[in-house]
Amino acid sequence: MEYIYAALLLDAAGKEISEKSLADVVKAAGMSADEAMAKSVATSLKGVNIKDVIKNAQNVQVAAPAAAPAAAKPEKKEAAEEKVSEEQAAGGLASLFG
Repeated sequence: MEYIYAALLLDAAGKEISEKSLADVVKAAGMSADEAMAKSVATSLKGVNIKDVIKNAQNVQVAAPAAAPAAAKPEKKEAAEEKVSEEQAAGGLASLFG
């Protein structure tokens, strides 16, 4: 995660996101830099406009809460299923006592 933060910091400062710059930022934060991770992140972000990605991510976040209420409906269904199974269990116990 520290490499993503380093990339965001470099982008905000208008600096090039390279293996060396990512490693330097991580080292400046007092952590040991992993060259493979720095290379991976730098390669992954090559040609990516980070500001556009953040802007698009913010638009997606606004739409996400609208879908959340639909997820609440299955919980009610589960409660109804539990009630049915309790009634069936009670019926089964009643048959034991005639």
